[in-house]
Amino acid sequence: MDRFDKIAERFPGAGTLVKGIQIVEILDEIGHPATSTELLSATGLPKATFYRLLGALIEFGYIRHDARLKTYALGHRLIELASRSMASFDLRNAAEGEVMRLSTELNETVSLAALEGDRIIYVDVRRPPNPLAIGVEIGRELPALQSASGHAILSAMPPHQVNGMISKLSSEEQASLLADFAISRARGYSLADSRNLEGVIVIAVPVSGPPGMGRGAIVVTALASRLLYERRHVIGRDLMEAARRVMGNIGSAPVSITPNPRRTPHVEEGLECLSAVGAIVGEGPVWDAREGLLHWVDVAAPAFHVFDPKRGEGRMIPAPYLVSAVLPASGNAMVAVTQNGLEHYDPVTGKLKTIYNPEAHLPANRFNDAKTDPAGRVWTGSMSLDASMPSGSLYRFDSVTEARAVDGGFQVSNGMDWSPDGRTFYFTDTALGVVFSYDFDPVTGALSNRSSFLSFDPADGKPDGLCVDSEGNLWIAIWDGWRVACYDANGQLKRVIDLPVPRPTSCCFGGEDGKRLFITSASIRLPASVLEEAPLSGALFAIDVDVAGQPVTEVVL
Repeated sequence: MDRFDKIAERFPGAGTLVKGIQIVEILDEIGHPATSTELLSATGLPKATFYRLLGALIEFGYIRHDARLKTYALGHRLIELASRSMASFDLRNAAEGEVMRLSTELNETVSLAALEGDRIIYVDVRRPPNPLAIGVEIGRELPALQSASGHAILSAMPPHQVNGMISKLSSEEQASLLADFAISRARGYSLADSRNLEGVIVIAVPVSGPPGMGRGAIVVTALASRLLYERRHVIGRDLMEAARRVMGNIGSAPVSITPNPRRTPHVEEGLECLSAVGAIVGEGPVWDAREGLLHWVDVAAPAFHVFDPKRGEGRMIPAPYLVSAVLPASGNAMVAVTQNGLEHYDPVTGKLKTIYNPEAHLPANRFNDAKTDPAGRVWTGSMSLDASMPSGSLYRFDSVTEARAVDGGFQVSNGMDWSPDGRTFYFTDTALGVVFSYDFDPVTGALSNRSSFLSFDPADGKPDGLCVDSEGNLWIAIWDGWRVACYDANGQLKRVIDLPVPRPTSCCFGGEDGKRLFITSASIRLPASVLEEAPLSGALFAIDVDVAGQPVTEVVL
């Protein structure tokens, strides 16, 4: 018994209706205008019954008949009903203006996809007159797990809901999907090759409203050859701004992506741009004195970067998932801090091997900044993937296979370092705009007496990564502040290094004499107008200073 017979059995008296719907659905499954012979064979209905139903469906406009070709296709009435049905989606109404605007401005096809169960359906599509624009049909359905736009929606969903949808996949497939979702959530948008159209790129940002309104995504679908790498990320940021407006209009909490205005057109004399790679979130610079190299990472377009000052050359190795820091380790080795915790890292091949993950039970979190204390212990802070919740903790690795949370409740765990005497530990929560100080026991690694060392007004930017020099001064990258600022051990401002980018992310000392300050930066979530003013966003910078930094201690393996 097929599903149509089962439905007819469940609803006595509806048999004729079910047979008519069967004809419509089979015609949809065939996917092209079909002959009566094809339809009759597929339905298995008696010939007389089939033709009576077919005639009625044609009369109502649900099926149209091409007398010349002697074929049958879905009729205009279905399109009319579908359009009215799609118009009833509140999310569609809320996003309609932004979808239309983006299509006009980008000159590409822009859609709104809504999640229905485990599938996505395109409820609004705007295709510009551009002859190279990709065609997407309103009403098109795809499995959420098999579409790039579906991945954008899933990336913003609670982990328990996502786990329910992917539970039947293999462990390898689950791990790959969760890594992709983590990148999308941390970055704010999804960027992937279409799973259904070769040579097509899909950029999508999730949108959602109050309970009952559902989940969706604003989607740009374009030929990959038309969108260069940097352009794709600019569009991602434009989509985020559009989603912010949509969610603000329907009562969801909007996420601001607008940086503070530039403080001054001045750029510090002597500042050098070493590598204009346009990193999405450049982070974690560390000097490896063993080979005279600077290591750093891109968190959101996951990659390991190495810069060789002697050659003046940089190298990039893509990473398979989110990375946040690399650290020199004993035995001429390297370790990395990733979304999987602490891992062995091979800087030649880029291969990673997990050592220990203290937050394996928290899939909505990731690790951020990391450093090694004078005793060779790894310290790292965690945070939620989208920086929306105070779910982060500060961890101390007493060995590479043993870690404990020593403080918690942080929203964006960030920069950390120690005073030259090893008695004070500094740690940043960027979301709070606070640099904390702790009393530190160099022998046991115990923390005590947390206090607020520096607090920043958001209008001046927020503290991000930091390092401490050999005289005890703190050098702090000011996110959205267009600068690195130096404070003495009493919290007094000593120096400001004005930068040509709004989002410096971290800094460290290096070079042969330790007096070279390296600075990473980000281009994430910057709208096109800001990138025009700050085209070096995401670059690696350096400047010579008067005071040397502290030597980097190797991780004890």
